Amino acid sequence: MAITKMKTVSLVLGSGGARGLAHIGVIHWLEENDYEIRSIVGCSIGAVIGGIYAAGKLDVYEQWVRSLTKVDIVTLLDLSWDKSGLVRGDKLINTLIKLVGAQLIEDLPFAYTAVATDIKGQKEIWLKSGSLFEAMRASFAIPLLFTPFKYKGRDLVDGGVLNPVPIAPTFGDETDITIAVNLGGLAHNPEERSTLNAAPASPASPLRARINRFINQHQQSVTSRGSGDWGAYDIAIQAFETMQSTIARQKLAAYPPDIVIEIARNACRTLEFDRASEMIELGYRRAKECLSKAKKPGRNDAL
Repeated sequence: MAITKMKTVSLVLGSGGARGLAHIGVIHWLEENDYEIRSIVGCSIGAVIGGIYAAGKLDVYEQWVRSLTKVDIVTLLDLSWDKSGLVRGDKLINTLIKLVGAQLIEDLPFAYTAVATDIKGQKEIWLKSGSLFEAMRASFAIPLLFTPFKYKGRDLVDGGVLNPVPIAPTFGDETDITIAVNLGGLAHNPEERSTLNAAPASPASPLRARINRFINQHQQSVTSRGSGDWGAYDIAIQAFETMQSTIARQKLAAYPPDIVIEIARNACRTLEFDRASEMIELGYRRAKECLSKAKKPGRNDAL
């Protein structure tokens, strides 16, 4: 009986808000089909999912995110009403630390890079050492929505401003294949809705109860700060995602990976994290569709 050789992978996880939960499904499919992830480069939500996976806590995060409701999402957004951004992001990061535990990038079992943007220097910043959660926070700072993250004297924002699917950090990797997940793929028909039946985690689970207690301890009154105008922010986010989709196509054409897994840019909206089960299943299905026909192994193999 032939022994299947594990195929080593450099995995690039792109930017795209809640659509990035599809990254979890992609990772599951790779693990189930003899792919060994040796390197992860993440941008925005890709940096979050990739970092949590590298820390060995993806199952814990997945159980939690599958149980989120719309009310939970609002609770996690600590409004700042600062001129530099609507949300501080501290409550979200503290929740993730509670789930995963504090981590240093250099202690992770394989190479990890979070990509952010130096807004004043107008250049990409590759975060490859130091606090994992500081790197995540810098990488997902969507302009106007999240306040910029101060890092070594620089104001950093979402890496998707310049490079939503950053391939370049993988160039030195000695792996069999580079796989990129682009969350800005061609839009599908809005009437096409998945008929997915994945069951969410039980709201009564011990993990859920523990996280709820943590959130309640840190909850702030939103009503006392006024309702604000979400419409303007929604338009800004849509404009940002349109820009990202165009940049991603250009970057992938200039630096093509071996395989691109595309998630439709209208699969869900940026903050629809309550659709986690649907997005995870979508990622799994798209990975299967794109990779099941791939030749094995070989960096230069095509679909």
